Amino acid sequence: MPLFSSEKYTTLKLQNGNKRKELPQGLWIKCKKCSRTLYKKQIEESLNVCPYCSYHDPMTADERIKLLADEDSFKEIDRDLISVDPLNFFDSKSYKDRLDASMKKTGTNEAIKCGIATLEGRVYGLGVMDFRFMGASMGSVVGEKITRLAELATARHCPLVIVSASGGARMQEGILSLMQMPKTCGAIQRHSAAGLPYISILTNPTYGGVTASFATVGDLILAEPGAMIGFAGPRVIQETTNSKLPEGFQTAEFLLEKGLIDRVIDRKNLRHELALCLEYFCN
Repeated sequence: MPLFSSEKYTTLKLQNGNKRKELPQGLWIKCKKCSRTLYKKQIEESLNVCPYCSYHDPMTADERIKLLADEDSFKEIDRDLISVDPLNFFDSKSYKDRLDASMKKTGTNEAIKCGIATLEGRVYGLGVMDFRFMGASMGSVVGEKITRLAELATARHCPLVIVSASGGARMQEGILSLMQMPKTCGAIQRHSAAGLPYISILTNPTYGGVTASFATVGDLILAEPGAMIGFAGPRVIQETTNSKLPEGFQTAEFLLEKGLIDRVIDRKNLRHELALCLEYFCN
């Protein structure tokens, strides 16, 4: 366990009793599914996918953009939009403090990055949610950025792609967060009415108001293996219905079998598959 210590370096004991600092912190991580010890650089090279059990560890928004867009092609929009605290919400800490902490942690102003990018030369609108920012919950700014992205993609007459990863609506904004559900769907409907495609990519986890709105209204709905997708979590559903849930409930594979998802795609193939979809729709 010294490999997982919070010290800057791991201290190793030599046979003569002396100590020598050898390993910088963070060289090794543990897989969240199979618990194997993994070399961090190896995991990064495999796109955060465990080589033993194929568990898909979450990616940051920047990592996802790098995966799905041509190099230096992503042009971010509405970067300076920042959430406010209309309800003066306070639980164990104030909403403003939570926002400040998330901004400092992620280096971004909100839980989603939106912009225009290209993939193999084809222009499309791309929105990517970052779960590190307050569980990528959808508040007023997230809804506004998605709406503006959809409207921009419509104006540019190009496809729209949104990568979702969220715990749902942002409770700190109350009814204002719930209003983002019809707002985002309305913008996407206008995009569809213009004869333009919308591809939704679901990653682990995608829950709540995000699942109940823009994440599941795509012309094509893709998902990563093992992604947990639903409105409420399995425990809540089981306690509410007082029944035993089927094996694999709410996983991407389960929802593929039930017809909600069109295809489950391994992360290493996602870039190529998305490029094929854009080529097909553009033609």
